[in-house]
Amino acid sequence: MHNNYIAGEWVASKDAVENRNPSDITDLIGHYAQATTAQLDTAIDAAASAQKIWQATGLEARQTALMKIGNTLIERADELGELLSREEGKPRGEGRGEVYRAGQFFTYYAAEVLRQIGDNADSVRAGIEIDVRRDPVGVVAVISPWNFPTATAVWKIAPALAFGNAVIWKPANLVPASAVALTEIIADAGLPAGLFNLVMGAGSTIGDALVSHPAIKAITFTGSVETGRRIAAAAIGNMPRMQMEMGSKNALVVMDDADIDLAVACAANGAFGGTGQKCTASSRLIVHDAVHDEFVEKLVAATKAMAVGHALEEGTQIGPVVSEGQLAANLDYMDIARKEGGEVLCGGDRLTLAHEGYYMAPAVIAGTGNGWRINREEMFAPIACVIRAGSYDEALAISNDTDFGLTAGIMTRSLARAGDFRRRAETGVVMVNLPTAGTDYHVPFGGRGDSSYGPREQGQYAVEFFTSAKTAYISTGPAS
Repeated sequence: MHNNYIAGEWVASKDAVENRNPSDITDLIGHYAQATTAQLDTAIDAAASAQKIWQATGLEARQTALMKIGNTLIERADELGELLSREEGKPRGEGRGEVYRAGQFFTYYAAEVLRQIGDNADSVRAGIEIDVRRDPVGVVAVISPWNFPTATAVWKIAPALAFGNAVIWKPANLVPASAVALTEIIADAGLPAGLFNLVMGAGSTIGDALVSHPAIKAITFTGSVETGRRIAAAAIGNMPRMQMEMGSKNALVVMDDADIDLAVACAANGAFGGTGQKCTASSRLIVHDAVHDEFVEKLVAATKAMAVGHALEEGTQIGPVVSEGQLAANLDYMDIARKEGGEVLCGGDRLTLAHEGYYMAPAVIAGTGNGWRINREEMFAPIACVIRAGSYDEALAISNDTDFGLTAGIMTRSLARAGDFRRRAETGVVMVNLPTAGTDYHVPFGGRGDSSYGPREQGQYAVEFFTSAKTAYISTGPAS
C-alpha cells in the first residue's frame, strides 16, 4: 500500500485504489491510499503553519531545496520515466522526457527564488518613498491531470514553493505512482514539515473538500472545462485566486505554399503524440484546397506507418489510451464522426495486441465540417479531423471559430501570412511551421475562451498568480 504524505509523515487510510498498466492490464502497479476529509484538514492546518516558516526562510536555503528536487528528477529521469510510461501509457522516451523536463522546471524556479526583486518609486508627495514587493498568497491547492502526471504538477508546485507558498497536491487517481515518486523526492529536500502535502482521492470527495476549504488561498487546476467550472462554483464563496487550464480544440492550418512533407510530419506529431492525449494536440487540420488531396494522402500513409504498442517496448510510437473509459469515449467519437458524414480514411478501431491493453489505431477523418461535434468538442484521442478551406482568410476564420483558444499553428512559406496569423489567431499560443504540441518552460503558457481562466502559467509570468503585490509608503522626513 502506498500512502498519502501529510504534515511531514506518510499516513495510511483504509480505502485504496488499484493502479494497473494500460499497456498490459495484468500488470498491477500497486494500491494507493485514498485520503479522508479529516486527513485533508490535518494537511491544510499543517500547511498553513509551515508556510509562515517557509516565507521567513532565507532565499539561499529555499533555492537549495528546489535545486535538489530538480537535480534528483533529472538524475532519475530514466527510472521515473519508465514508471510514468508504465502507468500512463506514453512511450518510454516521452516518459523520460517528461520527468527530465519536470526537473528543469524545478531548477528554473530555484533560480527564480534569487530573482525576487521589487520596485521602488518616488511619491507624488514630497518626503515619501515607495517600495513595491511581493508576498506569497499562502496555501495553494494544486489539482493536476493524468496526461502529464509529473510535468503539469511540477509546473504548478515549483513556482508555488519558489515564491514562498505551501502546497496541497491532489493528483489524478489514474496516475498515483508518479505522484508518490515525486512526493518522495520533495519529502527528502529538507522543506518544513507540512509545507508540501500529497492527498490522493476522488474529485467528488477530496477534490470538492479541498477547493471549498476556507484556508485555501489559491487553486491551480488543469483538466476539463466541466470540472473547472465545478471547482470555480464550489470555491467562489471563499474567493480564492483561481488559475484554470482546461479544454482545447487546436487547429493546424496547412496553406497552399506549405512544405507538404513538413506539414504532414507536424500534423502527425501534433495529432498523435502522446496518443492524442495532450491539451495542445492538433485535432483540427484545416487544409487549403490546392494541397488537400496530396496532404491527406501523405498523412494517411504516415499514420498507418506509426507503430502502436506497449509503452515500454522498443520502437513504440503510440502507446495505449490511458484507461478503458477513455478508450470507450474515443470509440464513441468515431461512431459520431461516421454518423455526421465523416470519411474514415484509416484507424479508429480498438487493436488486439500481444498484451491485453487499451490500444487504438490512430484515425484520420476527412470531409468534416467545423460545426460538427467532432470539431467542437475536445476528444483527447488519437483522432485527426480534416477540414477543407478555399483561402487563407477562410482557414483563419475556421481556426478562430471555436469556444476554445489554447494553441493554433500554420504551415506556410510566406512570411506575410505567418505574421498575419500570429497577430490574428485568437489563441494564447501560436506555432509557425511547428506542431501545435510542444512548449517551453521559461515563457508563459495558457489560452483564451474556454481553454483558460486566470493568470498565465510558467516562466516569470507565474509570479502574478503565486504572489500578491504589496505597496509600502515610507516617510523620509525633512533632510537635516
